[in-house]
Amino acid sequence: FSAHMTNIIRMIGEADGRSLVLLDELGAGTDPVEGAALATAILEALREKGAKIAATTHYAELKVYALQTDGVENGCCEFDVATLRPTYRLLIGVPGRSNAFAVSRRLGLPAAIVERAGELVSGENQRFEDVVQSLEDSRQKLEAERRAAQEKRAQAEEDSRAAEESRKKLEQAAGQEMEKARRQAAQIVARTRAQADALLNELEELKRRKNGALTAEQKAKLKAGIRAMENASDPVSEKESGPYVLPRPLRAGDEVVIADLGTTATVLEAPGKDEKKVLVQAGILKTRIPLLNLRLAEGGAKKHKPRRGGTRNVPSRAQAPVATEVDVRGQDSEEAVMNVDSAIDAAVLSGIPQLTIIHGKGTGVLRKVIQQHLRRHPSVRSFRLGVFGEGESGVTIVEMK
Repeated sequence: FSAHMTNIIRMIGEADGRSLVLLDELGAGTDPVEGAALATAILEALREKGAKIAATTHYAELKVYALQTDGVENGCCEFDVATLRPTYRLLIGVPGRSNAFAVSRRLGLPAAIVERAGELVSGENQRFEDVVQSLEDSRQKLEAERRAAQEKRAQAEEDSRAAEESRKKLEQAAGQEMEKARRQAAQIVARTRAQADALLNELEELKRRKNGALTAEQKAKLKAGIRAMENASDPVSEKESGPYVLPRPLRAGDEVVIADLGTTATVLEAPGKDEKKVLVQAGILKTRIPLLNLRLAEGGAKKHKPRRGGTRNVPSRAQAPVATEVDVRGQDSEEAVMNVDSAIDAAVLSGIPQLTIIHGKGTGVLRKVIQQHLRRHPSVRSFRLGVFGEGESGVTIVEMK
């Protein structure tokens, strides 16, 4: 104790505001009451000199001093009583416990002796130890909750990143689908325009010949052409450009443009208040077109002149022999649907009542896609799978309207 105190006296004499003073078991080696009092006084003296101090102790009085004094903080090294090993975790703000009773019991000291020792501890010291134990329990609980919160936050961040990646992939896929729809719509519109041009050319030729009544084949062509003009639409273009609003109600004699076909026409009758279609004439063809598919041409009421030399010369499909079957085996869905459409158009224009689509058996995917398309096709009355001798499930028989 004397040697220990001699060193402390020299430290007090040399300490100043730039000093770091390390004291191990301050006040040990003498009466615990006097040792605790001396330790408290020494700490106060060093603090007055502005020194930074780190001191270890088992005195409860010094732990209380740290709790009650500003600028002084308790700390302890965590100790696992179950394994009798330190965890090497420094806990700031928590007074440590000596764990003398617990360690002694783990080392094999008879329980009766440990219990008797507990009875001999003063009430004040026991209450302090109970408070320290309660603080330690609370600290461990808070530490567990903190770790759980960190894990949940990390999981939430990971979920957020995954959701963002999924959103980007969906946006990319949507863009690709929209581009595919644009290409398909462009093909449909181009094909419909070509059919309309061919129909107008043939009707004008009939007018020039003045041959009177139409044949059954010519009537079928006319019916198919009118249906195509009435039903053609480009949903992608409509979605992108937004709904068109006529600047004023249409009147007889107005020149309009059939939006999906790019064909000019003349209004023959002003539409009624609740009518959704209007009678127009494109060349020699008269038909009713939805108002939503009409645009008022520049000049408005200028009389439309039928196209003659300026129209594209699209050869009539009737000029070539029309097959009664189409083979789409080995094609992808998009190509197969386009070829089926072409075959149906040719059959309608040629007055063929029935068409056989050969898609093969395989996995059935191509058959399903084609039949879904046939359900929506305006020129198809009905369809069925082939029977024995026709190709069975490898073909679909289509009945035209």
